[in-house]
Amino acid sequence: MYYFCMPERDIRINLATEQYLMNNKDFDEPLVLFYIQKPCIIVGRNQNTLEELNLDYVKKHQITVTRRVSGGGAVYDDLGNVSFSFVINAQDERFGDFKKMTQPIVEALHRMGATGAAVSGRNDILIDGKKFSGNAMYTKNGKTFSHGTLTYDVNLDVLSQALKVAPDKIASKGIKSIRSRVTNLKPYLAPQYQNLTIDEFRDALLLSLFEAQDLAEIKDKEYHLTPDDQQGIAQLNQELYSNWDWVYGRSPEFTVKKRQHFDMGTIDARLSIEHGKIAQIKFYGDFFGTKDVERLERQLQGTIYDAEHLTQKLQDIDLDQYFTGIKVSDLSQLIAP
Repeated sequence: MYYFCMPERDIRINLATEQYLMNNKDFDEPLVLFYIQKPCIIVGRNQNTLEELNLDYVKKHQITVTRRVSGGGAVYDDLGNVSFSFVINAQDERFGDFKKMTQPIVEALHRMGATGAAVSGRNDILIDGKKFSGNAMYTKNGKTFSHGTLTYDVNLDVLSQALKVAPDKIASKGIKSIRSRVTNLKPYLAPQYQNLTIDEFRDALLLSLFEAQDLAEIKDKEYHLTPDDQQGIAQLNQELYSNWDWVYGRSPEFTVKKRQHFDMGTIDARLSIEHGKIAQIKFYGDFFGTKDVERLERQLQGTIYDAEHLTQKLQDIDLDQYFTGIKVSDLSQLIAP
């Protein structure tokens, strides 16, 4: 088995690295990847991004949001998490066999003292009945990767806030995440593994995986990126993981209902969102205006569905003609995600 520990702390670059190596490199043995990233949310391929996150909280705390190519539910990572990925030939393993694919990690954790760790359900690894690892798979052109998280010392308070969404705000056909009881792995490990930095934990896990005493023993198994690799990864990141259309525009069609009472009347807004843009919007309520609100509805069609683009669009419109006494900022805040 070969290994590569990604030096970047940006989930978008790390996911691009994983996909690039799978698509463009042939190894005569499996490849295991380890990556660590700053606070981020990664939604599954078939999910509605906005339905999975608390957008106000995410923006306030500058949490990166991206979409992966594999299925499954949304996950939160920060610098207390280590992600891993096994890249293999598709013919070598049955797609969806998470127990077999994650077994090397489970056995490595057992050697580190977490003897209760075990695969449970479809794609989770639990300890003491609580989840510390979620996993997903992707296959293409005869290759498969199976990747997962390991919450060593993640801020679970942030996790619960970042992925907390009011269920009555959005209705869509996206595959929704199933929330589980989550725990950190750190307290379940042997004492010598409980006060490590996240890089030290990754290295300890790597050595346990290879059953080696130090990194010098396995240096011939380490992969090093070439300049061509780095160029290809940067291009893939721009085309996919840092691309608004991929992260938000790919979300399934969904509807939104927003209602608020203002001093000058109540506005009830119903929106249909397709490919991350407003396909249809209807306003109801007891507000006043000199012009028919249907004209405003037509002007908003095609607008990217986020606060920035909605505010920019509304600032170019004399809103007082449709909602007398109601400010642009108030309407934008009402209908934005």
